[in-house]
Amino acid sequence: MSTAAIAADGRGSSIPDPEYRDLLASVTEWVEGPGEEWADRIETGGTVPDALWKELREAGFLSLAAPAELGGRGLSFVQWMGLMEVFSRSHASVRMIVHVVNGTWRAMNPHADEVQRRKFVLPSVAGDLVVAFTLTEPGNGTGADITSSVRRVGDTYYLTGRKHLITFGVRCDYWLLFARLEGTSGSAGTVALLVDRHAPGVEVEDTSQTMGVRGTDHASLAFRDTPVPVADRLGAEGDGLSIALGGFLTPSRISVAMSCVGLAQRAQQLAVDHALERTTFGKPLAARQAIAFALAENAADIEAARALTLHAASAWQDGVPDAGSLSSMAKLTAVDMLTRVTDKALQVHGGIGYWKTAPIERVYRDARAQRFEEGTNEIQKTVIARGILRQAQGPRADAAPADPSAASAARL
Repeated sequence: MSTAAIAADGRGSSIPDPEYRDLLASVTEWVEGPGEEWADRIETGGTVPDALWKELREAGFLSLAAPAELGGRGLSFVQWMGLMEVFSRSHASVRMIVHVVNGTWRAMNPHADEVQRRKFVLPSVAGDLVVAFTLTEPGNGTGADITSSVRRVGDTYYLTGRKHLITFGVRCDYWLLFARLEGTSGSAGTVALLVDRHAPGVEVEDTSQTMGVRGTDHASLAFRDTPVPVADRLGAEGDGLSIALGGFLTPSRISVAMSCVGLAQRAQQLAVDHALERTTFGKPLAARQAIAFALAENAADIEAARALTLHAASAWQDGVPDAGSLSSMAKLTAVDMLTRVTDKALQVHGGIGYWKTAPIERVYRDARAQRFEEGTNEIQKTVIARGILRQAQGPRADAAPADPSAASAARL
């Protein structure tokens, strides 16, 4: 299988509409049935059991977004967003698993040689290999100011540095890790490495005690002269940051935006059900104008964010030049929408919604996490503003990085 024969990012794939509708119904049935049972188990135990990973893998839910040539289902990106919308109504850890596993291959595949494709990409798409995206560091931002470094001795890099907030960094098989050549600065000296989870010279600290998204493991990592074969480097020396922020970040931001839409839909559903069932002073809550207006505002908010997210998804799928700016607009809009919707949904529940026995309590906690995924609101605003100003300047625009994640602004 040659590199040229593979659609690197899957944008040319799609499945027939009847097949897609059947798949959408199957995912919805799982989310509303077994998915709810898994949610209770995750919240009770605080971890995602291996059996859930196995169930998701065997159902084919971990290989939906990749092209058929890589062993995936071959969905278009817009089709995949329709499924993400449904998955996101489930427990946040379920959403996180399908989001990450169905996206990490996008960073690897365009830069992998045939050996790397067989060793890393195909097993990742199949769900047999968990690859954790490993960029963020504790002492600086998430881009050109990374300080984790490697020195090369023959056919081996020796890695030294720290990473933190790494999703699935404990249970993964490899870290897709971004560092820089010793003595370099800026983006020119960065490298993308696939680092074996069990390589020597690594300390892994489980930092999974979070406000929400319970069960999704997160790690803090320390490397001291950890050996990494040069053969496990993606792309060339100097390509690291472009691999991290190129074909991965834009679709991932759109996916996070759609996850906000799905979770908001779940919050709205819980609020509507409660408003219809709860009676005060002889009338259901839904009959009270203040409650009805809150539900109406939520519905409009959700639809607006959904429309913008699908617009961004179509733009990225079609290769539209401003897809990056649209992805940031979608994420900015969707996370703010989710904050408003979940707050009103909790208010509709009254005091009972504050107890852990109420499903809205978990939804409310989980909603806060999306504000940090793939860049804060401040990052998104900077991306959008740069796009606006670059377009206004036309040919006079300089070559400033399109995404502030590639500069010190990432520490916001």
